[in-house]
Amino acid sequence: MSEDIAALIADVDEERTLAAVASALDAGTDPLLLVEALRHGMSSVGERFEAREYFLPDLILSADIFNQATALIEPRLEGGSGPSRGGVVIGTVQGDIHDIGKNIVATMLRCSGYDVHDLGVDVPPAAFVGKVKETGAGLVAMSGLLTFAFDSMKETVQAFADAGLRDSVKMMIGGGPVNETVLDYCGADAYGKDPSEAIRLAGALIDAALPLGSQTRSRPT
Repeated sequence: MSEDIAALIADVDEERTLAAVASALDAGTDPLLLVEALRHGMSSVGERFEAREYFLPDLILSADIFNQATALIEPRLEGGSGPSRGGVVIGTVQGDIHDIGKNIVATMLRCSGYDVHDLGVDVPPAAFVGKVKETGAGLVAMSGLLTFAFDSMKETVQAFADAGLRDSVKMMIGGGPVNETVLDYCGADAYGKDPSEAIRLAGALIDAALPLGSQTRSRPT
């Protein structure tokens, strides 16, 4: 079933993708497995776009299908009675409006039991700080696809330091061009190469309860 869903969204087949997701939910399939299948399908869309088999309209439609599919999945999660695994503030940083990867990570975090506060795109540093103050979230996740977003990531990390919150909040970054060099430049705690890695990092940063104020860096292995 998961492979079918991945293939359907990769083919940008809206009707059949949504029907397959609804059927899988009714059959009791783990929502996180469905999100992972959708993610794999979106990765295939990206590969076809890079190979010039798909064009911008295909990317836009596939993103819309993904959003519709996750809208079907999320209500099932909200009815869960399990304890929260922690709060996460997520957003695409100021100057960047790309949100497909950010939306995938946000959905997978919700599926994994985190309280996710999605600030959207083009988010200024002060908005990240304000939402953490409001919610008490212990993790900030910043996304950026454009290289000039690195400065915004760095400014956001600095904004938490200026607010006296840097030692009490873990911060991770992600996006296509993000790597260890960017991590060092921004001063964040971790970076994720893909949505699945981001979920593992969230677990390491929150569940493993790294010591408050520790400057230890968590990097993908």
